[in-house]
Amino acid sequence: MSVAGAATLRAPLKIESLGLTMTSSLQRAALPPIKITRIEAAPLFGESPKGGWSAEIKPEDSIHALIAVHTDADLTGYGSVFTDGRLVEAALKVLRPLYEGESALEPERVSEKLHQNTFWMGRGGTLTHAISGIDIALWDILGKATGMSVGRLLGGSHRTRVQPYCSLLMEEPDEMRRVMEDYRARGFSAFKIGWGPFGRARDHKLDEAIVKAARDAIGPKAKLFVDAGASDAYWPHGLKWAMRTAEMLADYDVGWFEEALRPDAIDDFRQLREASPVPIAGGEVLTRRQSFIPWLVKGALDIVQPDVTKVGGISEQRRIAWMAHDFGVRYIGHGWNTALGVAADLQLSSAFPDCDLVEFIGGSPYVDGILKEPFALDGEGFLAIPDRPGLGVELDRDKLARFTPNPAGLFE
Repeated sequence: MSVAGAATLRAPLKIESLGLTMTSSLQRAALPPIKITRIEAAPLFGESPKGGWSAEIKPEDSIHALIAVHTDADLTGYGSVFTDGRLVEAALKVLRPLYEGESALEPERVSEKLHQNTFWMGRGGTLTHAISGIDIALWDILGKATGMSVGRLLGGSHRTRVQPYCSLLMEEPDEMRRVMEDYRARGFSAFKIGWGPFGRARDHKLDEAIVKAARDAIGPKAKLFVDAGASDAYWPHGLKWAMRTAEMLADYDVGWFEEALRPDAIDDFRQLREASPVPIAGGEVLTRRQSFIPWLVKGALDIVQPDVTKVGGISEQRRIAWMAHDFGVRYIGHGWNTALGVAADLQLSSAFPDCDLVEFIGGSPYVDGILKEPFALDGEGFLAIPDRPGLGVELDRDKLARFTPNPAGLFE
């Protein structure tokens, strides 16, 4: 090829030569700037579900709050925070100088700015939890501004539906059987049972009777997972109990053993994972991506379970998920939260190749009772992943009035 010919190939193409109009994608203007004007929080209380904790949750306790990020473009994004709403409201006051006037179209940069500039107030507590809700809301805005679902913005759509596992508290065997049969009849085909008397009664025979009752109720084909809840206050057991219990769980085809040890016992988790016949899961109490590095490096988990509503939001969750993927560790998000948390988990599940389950609290009004279109199982017990802009769900203002005294701040 001559020098002149090569120069011709390198020359930029002219729009006119292609016969394109000014509305061509090559001429389309970039998104105009959209700025954050204010952020509001709405604590949820009145019907807070039990958690099985030693200091049990009361209905009037606030354990979740919703976040609304308002902008100068008449676009509002929504997020969820797994923290007492009073703390979220206080955190927003602290963070306000950092987010006011910031771009609403750059969730990862803005969220990292909030993390980086609040290091001196502690990493991983209330501020990190509140940033989680802000980050989810900013991804919601970016999706709405671009007309794309959050899952597609995160890199693509590996699936259009996903299997939810119904998350239920453990009960005495007869009651456990009744509860499982009830939710099986509602269409669920995967279940997680946890907390309650399991491990806390210090009765191995009772532990096994509970698991047996659950398995008998749902049949051999349904998926069953077990959560000891060892992050609870003053967990009474150690590695030997966890090893013995893991052997028992294998007899009932349990898919994973979650929070089997105290949350800081990383070396015990590593030993348990090496010895256990069932996969070992954990990580819901960890926050920010840096906290997960030693757990992955040491090989302490088979399944990593960050919670998008407190780990730092979607921006942190996706980085943890890909990091886990590179270590050969499966990512299944922890999701004991609200309908907005479920919506975020659904979008994340679409974006990762091996995230084929999402957590779904059984019977929580904050999941079932705040959306205009509540989640619904299909005939095989799966949830559709919304392929609409942003998170793909819409809050119902009238329904929210039942759980928070001033929902107007979320919408106006």
